[in-house]
Amino acid sequence: MIFPRFLLAVLLVALTAQAPARAADAAFTAFIASLWPEAQAAGVSRATFERETRGLEPDYKLPDLVLGGRPATGARAQPEFVQVPADYVKEATIARLANEGRRLMQQHRAALEEIERRFGVPASVVLAIWGRETDFGRYTSPYDALRVTATQAYVGRRKEQYRTEFILALKILDEGVVSRKAFRASWAGATGLTQFLPSDYYAHRVDLDGDGRADIWGSVPDALASAASQLVGKGWQGGVRWAYEVRPPANADCTLAVPEVQASLGEWLRAGFVPVRGQKLSAAEQAQPASLLQPEGLYGPSFLVTKNYFVIKEYNFSDLYVLFVGHLADRMSDPKPFATPWSASRQLHTSSVEAMQTHLAGLGLYKDKVDGKAGMLTRSALGAYQKQAGLKVDCWPSESVLQSMRAAR
Repeated sequence: MIFPRFLLAVLLVALTAQAPARAADAAFTAFIASLWPEAQAAGVSRATFERETRGLEPDYKLPDLVLGGRPATGARAQPEFVQVPADYVKEATIARLANEGRRLMQQHRAALEEIERRFGVPASVVLAIWGRETDFGRYTSPYDALRVTATQAYVGRRKEQYRTEFILALKILDEGVVSRKAFRASWAGATGLTQFLPSDYYAHRVDLDGDGRADIWGSVPDALASAASQLVGKGWQGGVRWAYEVRPPANADCTLAVPEVQASLGEWLRAGFVPVRGQKLSAAEQAQPASLLQPEGLYGPSFLVTKNYFVIKEYNFSDLYVLFVGHLADRMSDPKPFATPWSASRQLHTSSVEAMQTHLAGLGLYKDKVDGKAGMLTRSALGAYQKQAGLKVDCWPSESVLQSMRAAR
């Protein structure tokens, strides 16, 4: 009969399609088993290893994977890279979190005062990180941390890094600091109230509440102190602001808005950059080195950023992330928004920014990675291109600049 033959054909196709996945999963199981010596060397017990890896399966839907000879899957479109600043540093969100932060500052006053004393990191900064990362604990990460790190170690683009993260994730479970059920993570393996990779947890964990374990998942004092410890480990300087909002002079060159171009705050002021709202900088502040940041090129707010700006950026490599955290920290003591409003209404698609970066690299104007993210180096290179092409120099990735590049090709 035709109908049964048709069903048989469909079944064979389905089985054939599933065969590679089964083979890959078998290889994954063997790969995980091969990591036992490393886990043992890290102090993980055999019982924990067997219990936590039994039935463990990869998650091939995660981004940043290299599957079956195909190109690496793109990193998930993080909001800090696809939204315009006004959408990411949203006023309503900042105002809500700042109000909550002021309440939490009173609730956790003793712990925050101890953090400031020990680490020199303001209470508002660690609270802002907590607010941005997990909405003060209201947001629960969607992935199983062990499965994420195992998958990334097996087929991720950064296998060696995640091999270590997986072993340390096992070690966390072996120590019993957090249960497997509560051990949730982002797609990249960041976990806890303040989002640490397992390696960051072991490098910077702090048991501030004194209960004998550094619990960044359930203890607010431990999570905030660990965040402060991580910032100090990345070079935080006590008593130094993260940034100063300024109004640039009319002849400001937006191509100078890169980390490599540094001058003292006093020199920037003498060059015509004026702190907003009449803010006066002390002699000590004016002696500090700073770089220019213009997240929307010549449009929107401009900032002179200190070393601490880049320390926060080590926590999450995004200018908008740092602006969110820094501004939220400021708003806990000062209710005023940025003095200059954001101007950009839309951001180009990632593929369009990648095309721009590729073109700029071909001209020798851009030497960073092609990733579709219009960061500081990309914006500066765009400004240099605009100078060469006789276009308006605004250091912003617009459709008109993209059309100019297409025409040149």
